[in-house]
Amino acid sequence: MKAKAKKVLKCLSIGLAVFALASVLSLYFYGRFAESARGEVVMALPLAGDQTPIDRAVAPLTDARPGQTGMVILGDNLDAFAVRAMTARSAGRSLDLQYYIWHDDFTGNMLHHEALLAADRGVRVRLLLDDMNVHGSHSVLASLDSHPLIEVRLFNPTRSREGTLARGAELLLRFFSLNRRMHNKIWLADGRVAVVGGRNIGDEYFDAAADVNFMDTDVAVVGTAARQAEAVFDSYWNSASAIPLAALAEAEPDALDKVRESLGAGLESDRAGPYLERLRASERIRELLQGNRVVHWTDKATLVSDPPRKAEGATPGPDWMTPVLVERVDTAERDLKLISPYFVPGDAGVEWFANMRRRGVEISILTNSLAANDVLAVHGGYSGYRVPLLRAGIALYELKPHGAVNTSLFGSSGASLHTKAYVADGRHGFIGSFNLDPRSMNLNTEMGLLFEHPGAAAELEALYAAKTAPEIAYRLDLEGGELRWHDEAAQPPVTWDREPEAKAWQRAAAHAIGWLPVESQL
Repeated sequence: MKAKAKKVLKCLSIGLAVFALASVLSLYFYGRFAESARGEVVMALPLAGDQTPIDRAVAPLTDARPGQTGMVILGDNLDAFAVRAMTARSAGRSLDLQYYIWHDDFTGNMLHHEALLAADRGVRVRLLLDDMNVHGSHSVLASLDSHPLIEVRLFNPTRSREGTLARGAELLLRFFSLNRRMHNKIWLADGRVAVVGGRNIGDEYFDAAADVNFMDTDVAVVGTAARQAEAVFDSYWNSASAIPLAALAEAEPDALDKVRESLGAGLESDRAGPYLERLRASERIRELLQGNRVVHWTDKATLVSDPPRKAEGATPGPDWMTPVLVERVDTAERDLKLISPYFVPGDAGVEWFANMRRRGVEISILTNSLAANDVLAVHGGYSGYRVPLLRAGIALYELKPHGAVNTSLFGSSGASLHTKAYVADGRHGFIGSFNLDPRSMNLNTEMGLLFEHPGAAAELEALYAAKTAPEIAYRLDLEGGELRWHDEAAQPPVTWDREPEAKAWQRAAAHAIGWLPVESQL
């Protein structure tokens, strides 16, 4: 028996040694490849006074307010789509687009089409995508990349582009490096108008999904913050982790013509109707900034971002997202309203909130319920912190899995929260990509807009009130030390003593995950 155990241990030791060697070799050869494959340094194009329609609409406004940022909060999914499509149609110089996810689905392809039409007009298009979600769609990207004015780069990509087995093996061998992802979102037109926030590109972000759509929030900015977005984009575009797609995949000679035809076909469908109608209603930049929308101007708005070297495991600095946000939120004196769809505060986070409560700060937090959460593992990490938070006097709300009634364009009855934002003391806030979880703090690169402006804060507070309304969210509390979920919109009101509207297997899986030592990855 002992001999058999020794043999098993020996085999395991040999296996681990072989895996470690293979991992080291994989990292070495990838490093050599990445160094040789890096694209040339390319920077943002200089602004011109009245060269493009966007210049002519934006420059007079920003020139009259030097050092200020104009903000338009985008809480509506169709508006968020329309602003992106409108700025692409109005662009005359450049489109710089940076995303964690860009699906090649209905709305994703509509925006691919807008970028392609812009390139056909002579607009330079730079598209930077995190590679984790690109697998399976690189043929469309490779086709676009073959356009002389479109360049696609992938952030921290795998070299294996085809086949689940080969890609899976590389993910395993390079786990620690590939586990760090670029979560940033920037849509920047002519260096003048930037859209930043929580939305990726895909049907579920624009009310086009048939099952579940996200409740999300972006902010369109002009002025100082748009210039800061340009600097952030350039730093990522020229980073060591951004590899040109041309070094990884090559399109067929006629691929661009085929993609052009297929992308254009989407605009002919009935499904495109609501999007084209919303686009026609706000198709000019001037109407965005001088029409019916509220534009908040302030000299106290800053685009904050992790540096790209965070994805390379660099030592954190004081100007990185986590310390900057912690310092800013800690200045709250009266109240704090926080929205984080993936919320895993950890013991330190619970104590931080508890300390704020002891200082007299009223705190309320909105996150996803188990039934609404699209990442079950994250809910497992969050669930154990609810009781300590409630005991500390923090108000908790969880989004219902069906959200508001009749909000989807295509019959979706499902809703999930995706907004990442906070507002404090009725005057300062944040809209961005940062979740209050270990992954955003330590692994992914993040960004967002910090601002101080009573009007913008009031608008964000109104969004928070709408998302925590009884029709949209459960209110949590403790009864005899036990969790309760209150659905006060039901007739009569209903109180749940377990995760509402979740399936038994979801409850069991989330509970089991809560016991696993995986919180650092959530």
